[in-house]
Amino acid sequence: MFARRHPFLFFLMIISFCFTITFIGFLVFVSFGSKMLNTQFARQYTSSSGNIGIVEINGMILSSKKIIRNIKVFKDNNDIKAIILRIDSPGGGIGPSQEIYREIMKIKADKKIITSMGSVAASGGYYIASATDGIVANPGTLTGSIGVIMEYVNIMEIAKKIGISPIVIKSGEFKDMGSPLRELKESEKKIFQALVDELHLQFVNDTATARGMDVPTMATLADGRVYTGQKALKLKLIDRLGNLDDAVQWAGEMANIKGELKPVYPKEDTITFFKKLADTLFKDINISGTVTDNLRYIIN
Repeated sequence: MFARRHPFLFFLMIISFCFTITFIGFLVFVSFGSKMLNTQFARQYTSSSGNIGIVEINGMILSSKKIIRNIKVFKDNNDIKAIILRIDSPGGGIGPSQEIYREIMKIKADKKIITSMGSVAASGGYYIASATDGIVANPGTLTGSIGVIMEYVNIMEIAKKIGISPIVIKSGEFKDMGSPLRELKESEKKIFQALVDELHLQFVNDTATARGMDVPTMATLADGRVYTGQKALKLKLIDRLGNLDDAVQWAGEMANIKGELKPVYPKEDTITFFKKLADTLFKDINISGTVTDNLRYIIN
């Protein structure tokens, strides 16, 4: 009876049910596949008696927690004589990048730490790399992109068309800066631009300090452009050309490791795939209704 009286709703229910079953099946498949891949990959790990620790930084840098934890594990392990950061990242959040940068700067006093760049180590990826004792990149690695971008989506025209009128009650003039339901005022643009300029200066000062370069020189290179590894070497943004194996050899030399070099990766986190998925989906959701809902502050 329900199907006859409400055919459209019945159709939506069927579609939703099919989608749900398909999605659950996909999650189970991916979860099982991830476990298989992790098991196979773990077999390639060097034993716990390694002497060079490798910490991977892949994808967008949205959190510093796991990366810093892995670095500290190797830092506190007396068998590990040097650490390599294997970076393959286009960048990410300012806060996480700065936290990792600071941790590296502290650890350098106790243990050699260098960077091996993969296909891309730009923006926040370069921010982190600059803090290490040395940087190795492939000739075709994309790096640099030293700069900061702030952006938000304005849906004011769409809201007007569907009849949405925002009602805002705020405690201060600038509390709703960046609201997607109204135009950005000129005074607000100036505030945001000043914020971006300040963050960019922090980026430039930190990378210049870490690389032993004067700030004006770094500033001329920090216009947001991307450099190849070969060009970056000429500009002294990196130190050597080579792959991960070359980085391992260099780390061994820097740490005066005698005998066989034994790279080792951190143990895989035991957190479940579904927990990871939930963290990814809900991590940045908030209901504050402020500019942080709509703006992204990205080292890019």
